[in-house]
Amino acid sequence: MSAAAPAGADAVRFTPGAPGAGDPYFPDMGNGGFDVSHYDIALRYDPKTKAIQAVTTVTARATQDLSRFDLDFQGPLKISSLTVDGHRASYKRTGAQELVITPRKGLREHRRFQVRAVYSGVPQTINDPALGVSGWIPTADGGIMLNQPIGAATVYPVNDHPTDKATYTFALTAPKDLTTLANGDLTGKRTQGGLTTTRWEMRSPMASELAMVAFGKYDVVTGRTKGGVPNLTATDRAMAISAADAKKFNQQTAEVVDFESGMYGRWPYSSTGGVTVKAGVGYALETQGRPVYDLGRHPGTIPSGDLLAHELGHQWFGDSVSPKRWADIWLNEGFATYSEWLYNAAHGGDTVQQSFDGEYATPASDDLWKGKVADPGRDHIFDGLVYDRGAMAIHVLRQTIGDKAFFQLLKAWPARYRYGNASTKDFVAFAQQVAHKDLSVWANKWLYSEGKPAL
Repeated sequence: MSAAAPAGADAVRFTPGAPGAGDPYFPDMGNGGFDVSHYDIALRYDPKTKAIQAVTTVTARATQDLSRFDLDFQGPLKISSLTVDGHRASYKRTGAQELVITPRKGLREHRRFQVRAVYSGVPQTINDPALGVSGWIPTADGGIMLNQPIGAATVYPVNDHPTDKATYTFALTAPKDLTTLANGDLTGKRTQGGLTTTRWEMRSPMASELAMVAFGKYDVVTGRTKGGVPNLTATDRAMAISAADAKKFNQQTAEVVDFESGMYGRWPYSSTGGVTVKAGVGYALETQGRPVYDLGRHPGTIPSGDLLAHELGHQWFGDSVSPKRWADIWLNEGFATYSEWLYNAAHGGDTVQQSFDGEYATPASDDLWKGKVADPGRDHIFDGLVYDRGAMAIHVLRQTIGDKAFFQLLKAWPARYRYGNASTKDFVAFAQQVAHKDLSVWANKWLYSEGKPAL
């Protein structure tokens, strides 16, 4: 016989979700207590006011008994309605980007729920002194959303950390003379009352920093890779790119996708492509499935082969397999830079060894050798330390384990962690399994130590 349970023993204790994902580089980013599975984002852009009217629906599952939870949402956008599962919920905006939501009733662990936010205004552009411009970027005839690392919350309520990936649908509405673009597959287009709405679906899990939308005047070219992947590219008319070069951009994108698929395994998404834009940010970004290239400083030009190789290489390294923490970003940028080296070597440029030697010749006093590849610090995630020294670390790994194991690793790693997250520790352990070799000396020397390693 067992003793009777005291009254109230089974009462649920609801507690608030954490206001951050626990990333030391960006403590305000992301949130705890739930896992997002899908974002449905409807944006209408008005070129006269530069404002958006938007409805975002977030579908999530509680990972604890929630009394309240946070989403990330920043800037001047004003919320006019917010509901949880169709019922009005109370909310407040606090700190740098916290949208604190309290539903009418607590949410039990494992329960699926939906948050629907209606809001409007002119989205904010972030200009971080160390990390550059991100978020909503106004252009001459519209705007584009480029989120890495902290921009997504300027456009939609989001759990803004790479560890909470989700699928996406977009419905983008603008005057019919404007083009609207997003990640994923174009699944519908309708014009009514002078406005055109396009619908897009990203069916593979995507980190919020990789989401993209664009409004403006673009020329669109469609095709397929030799592997049969649908390929949609768009060129900003403000760039004055010729029709022949716009077609070449599409063809080169397809060629690089095929080239890298041969090394890294099947293309991770149901379509590919790219967007050139005059946005004044001065960088290209590996937005999932369809990278964005800002070449506004060079009118009339399209991305070079090695730049395409970098951003499309990210689709395996950084997009499909995303870092667990921002400190692990060398796994994105080191492999993307190494993709450039492999592309150049296969297309009449420097050999990979020559690319390595050129970087290694950098004097020991240079910033390239300051800091740790696997922990560069918040303000240095886009430094040469992460890109070039990260690629050098990969090349030394190749020399350490040999080409057979190395090229096996290039396919096995993105297959093992496809659509997930992985850390530097995960990578070192996995590489050791593939190579059947202790790699602690290599890791300590090239990833975890400062200074210029001796060869």
